[in-house]
Amino acid sequence: MAGKKTVKKSNKIEDMRVKSDDQLTGDLGDLKREAFNLRFQAATNQLERPARIKEVRRDIARIKTLQTERTRATVKA
Repeated sequence: MAGKKTVKKSNKIEDMRVKSDDQLTGDLGDLKREAFNLRFQAATNQLERPARIKEVRRDIARIKTLQTERTRATVKA
């Protein structure tokens, strides 16, 4: 079962790597907005899928990591 999660995660990362910087920035904004809405729903006990908070936080971290990698690669070159 752990193999399926690994494949799914690597597909997300690869999908993100293909996107441009502008697309990643747009996705990051959308995810931050969703995270805010999920926190608000959690505070008012209206959250349907609590696991979604964790997914969104990890996707935000993935995008920020990619942005940092690209920034460092640009500075290094």
